[in-house]
Amino acid sequence: MTPGTVMEIGRQAIEVTLVVSAPMLLAALVVGLVVSIFQAATQLNEATLQFVPKLVTMFLILILAGPWMLQYMTDYIQRLFQSIPQIIG
Repeated sequence: MTPGTVMEIGRQAIEVTLVVSAPMLLAALVVGLVVSIFQAATQLNEATLQFVPKLVTMFLILILAGPWMLQYMTDYIQRLFQSIPQIIG
Protein backbone atom coordinates (compact mmCIF):
# COMPACT_ATOMS: atom_id res chain seq x y z
CA MET A 1 0.00 0.00 0.00
CA THR A 2 1.57 3.23 -1.12
CA PRO A 3 1.17 6.63 0.53
CA GLY A 4 -0.75 7.75 -2.55
CA THR A 5 -3.29 4.98 -2.05
CA VAL A 6 -3.74 5.94 1.59
CA MET A 7 -4.24 9.58 0.62
CA GLU A 8 -6.79 8.60 -2.05
CA ILE A 9 -8.78 6.47 0.41
CA GLY A 10 -8.69 9.30 2.93
CA ARG A 11 -9.80 11.83 0.32
CA GLN A 12 -12.71 9.62 -0.71
CA ALA A 13 -13.73 9.12 2.92
CA ILE A 14 -13.76 12.88 3.54
CA GLU A 15 -15.71 13.43 0.33
CA VAL A 16 -18.34 10.86 1.35
CA THR A 17 -18.59 12.43 4.80
CA LEU A 18 -19.13 15.90 3.34
CA VAL A 19 -21.69 14.75 0.77
CA VAL A 20 -23.66 12.72 3.31
CA SER A 21 -23.68 15.41 5.99
CA ALA A 22 -24.36 18.34 3.63
CA PRO A 23 -28.18 18.10 3.45
CA MET A 24 -28.63 18.18 7.21
CA LEU A 25 -26.01 20.86 7.78
CA LEU A 26 -27.38 23.12 5.05
CA ALA A 27 -30.92 22.71 6.34
CA ALA A 28 -29.80 23.59 9.88
CA LEU A 29 -27.91 26.60 8.51
CA VAL A 30 -30.95 27.92 6.62
CA VAL A 31 -33.32 27.35 9.54
CA GLY A 32 -30.87 28.95 11.96
CA LEU A 33 -30.56 31.99 9.70
CA VAL A 34 -34.33 32.36 9.36
CA VAL A 35 -34.88 32.01 13.10
CA SER A 36 -32.06 34.46 13.83
CA ILE A 37 -33.62 37.04 11.53
CA PHE A 38 -36.98 36.45 13.22
CA GLN A 39 -35.40 36.87 16.67
CA ALA A 40 -33.62 40.04 15.62
CA ALA A 41 -36.82 41.49 14.18
CA THR A 42 -38.91 40.68 17.24
CA GLN A 43 -36.16 41.08 19.86
CA LEU A 44 -37.18 37.71 21.24
CA ASN A 45 -34.02 36.00 22.50
CA GLU A 46 -34.91 32.52 23.60
CA ALA A 47 -32.44 29.65 23.29
CA THR A 48 -35.09 27.01 22.65
CA LEU A 49 -36.41 29.06 19.75
CA GLN A 50 -33.15 28.26 17.94
CA PHE A 51 -32.87 24.64 19.05
CA VAL A 52 -36.33 23.21 18.41
CA PRO A 53 -36.77 24.27 14.75
CA LYS A 54 -33.27 23.05 13.90
CA LEU A 55 -33.96 19.72 15.58
CA VAL A 56 -37.27 19.26 13.76
CA THR A 57 -35.74 20.27 10.43
CA MET A 58 -32.80 17.90 10.80
CA PHE A 59 -35.18 15.10 11.75
CA LEU A 60 -37.29 15.75 8.63
CA ILE A 61 -34.22 15.91 6.40
CA LEU A 62 -33.01 12.64 7.92
CA ILE A 63 -36.36 11.02 7.12
CA LEU A 64 -36.39 12.38 3.55
CA ALA A 65 -32.71 11.99 2.64
CA GLY A 66 -31.87 9.12 4.98
CA PRO A 67 -32.31 6.32 2.43
CA TRP A 68 -30.13 8.18 -0.08
CA MET A 69 -27.49 8.88 2.57
CA LEU A 70 -27.45 5.24 3.65
CA GLN A 71 -27.21 4.04 0.04
CA TYR A 72 -24.35 6.47 -0.68
CA MET A 73 -22.38 5.25 2.35
CA THR A 74 -23.14 1.60 1.57
CA ASP A 75 -21.90 2.02 -2.01
CA TYR A 76 -18.68 3.61 -0.78
CA ILE A 77 -18.07 0.86 1.77
CA GLN A 78 -18.76 -1.86 -0.82
CA ARG A 79 -16.31 -0.23 -3.27
CA LEU A 80 -13.75 0.04 -0.48
CA PHE A 81 -14.14 -3.62 0.54
CA GLN A 82 -14.02 -4.80 -3.08
CA SER A 83 -10.79 -2.90 -3.64
CA ILE A 84 -8.99 -4.57 -0.72
CA PRO A 85 -7.35 -7.27 -2.91
CA GLN A 86 -5.95 -4.62 -5.27
CA ILE A 87 -4.80 -2.45 -2.38
CA ILE A 88 -3.03 -5.27 -0.54
CA GLY A 89 -1.73 -7.13 -3.59
